[in-house]
Amino acid sequence: MEQAAEPRESAKYLKRTENISVSWHYIARIWREESLKPHRSGTFKISKDPAIAAKVADVIGLYLAPPGGAVVLSIDEKTQIQALDRTQPVLPVAFAASEKRTADYVRHGTPNLFAVLNMATGEVLGECKSTRNGKDFLAFLKKAVKPHVGKETHVVLDNLSTHTTPEVKEWLVKNAHVHFHFTPIGSSGLNQIEIWFGILTRQSIRRGTSSSVNVLIKQISDYINPWNENAKPFTWTATTLV
Repeated sequence: MEQAAEPRESAKYLKRTENISVSWHYIARIWREESLKPHRSGTFKISKDPAIAAKVADVIGLYLAPPGGAVVLSIDEKTQIQALDRTQPVLPVAFAASEKRTADYVRHGTPNLFAVLNMATGEVLGECKSTRNGKDFLAFLKKAVKPHVGKETHVVLDNLSTHTTPEVKEWLVKNAHVHFHFTPIGSSGLNQIEIWFGILTRQSIRRGTSSSVNVLIKQISDYINPWNENAKPFTWTATTLV
C-alpha cells in the first residue's frame, strides 16, 4: 500500500484494488487498537561481521552481568560537529508557537568530541579536539582509564582504525588490566555512548547556535557538567535474542 498510509486512502485503495468496501473509521480504529503506524517508516542495517554473534554476546554480557569489581566504559567519538550560527536570532517558545530558527546558517568550524561513559554511574567524560587520529584517541583513552587505576577495566568501542593503531596495541600490552570489547562491524549502535550522543544532540547541539568553535565546545561542556551532577546509568533491556 505505497499510497495508502492514511485511513481514507487505505479505504479507497481496498475498494479500487480488491473491491472491498470498508469504512475508513473502521481502518483507523484497527490501527489504533493494534498500534499500527503505516505512515511511519524506518531503516535497518544487517552487519556482515562473521563474528557478530560472539561480539553481541560479549558486549551485551558486559551490560547485563559486568564482572564483579570491574569497571565497564563505553568510548567513541562524535565527529565533525558543526558550529552553526543562524543568520537571525532564534525565536523563543511562546503560547501556540514553537521555537523557530532560520533555515540558513553560517558555519564556523567542526570540532570532534571524544567521550567515555561509565556504565555503572552514567557519568560522562568528554573532550573536544580539532583532529581525530590514533594519537588523539590514545591520549583520551589514557585519561578515561586513569581514574580506575588498579581495577580491571573493560572498554566497549567500535572498529574504527584509530582504535587499533600499533601505538594503541602497544599501550594495551603494557596495561594488561584494560580489555577492549569491539561491537560488530556496522553495529556501533550497540555502544552505549551512542545513546548519550543522541541525547546530547537532541537536547543541546541541535537547538544551539554557535558563533565560533569555542562557543560550541563550551556549550558541550556546559551540558556535560549538570549531566554528571544527576548522572544515572542506562538500563539495558535488549538481549542477544533476535
